[in-house]
Amino acid sequence: MENSQEEPRRPSALDLLKRQADTQPIRESPEVVRNCLELLSGRAHRVMTAICVLAPDGRQGRRLVETRVHFKRLTKPDIDRYLDSGEGLGKAGGYAIQGRAAAFAVFISGSYSNVVGLPLFETAALLRSAQRPTLGSAPRSA
Repeated sequence: MENSQEEPRRPSALDLLKRQADTQPIRESPEVVRNCLELLSGRAHRVMTAICVLAPDGRQGRRLVETRVHFKRLTKPDIDRYLDSGEGLGKAGGYAIQGRAAAFAVFISGSYSNVVGLPLFETAALLRSAQRPTLGSAPRSA
């Protein structure tokens, strides 16, 4: 075994959240999805995600990201077709904005990727401030 002088990798809060999410998947039933869509129909709602990044020196960067989404008034056939697609099963709020449900969104204010699942811009900013590599960041010189 080679003796490495590298600092051991410390998991970020995102790693832990992902692991937790992988072990306890969301399993909305069609009835729950229908209820969610009926509640969201013709209304605005907020999608909130809390992110936390731990820097190598132990500092924490935290951010709460809020996105406002306004859905059109959904008809029974709209909801029935969406349920038939199966897309909303296993999705928080009963819909996937990156799929067919995009046709329901009249207005989005804030981070689109937050609604999809993780606010990427804000997460990358926290990772950079914690001196952690991100997509698009230059590799460190040796």
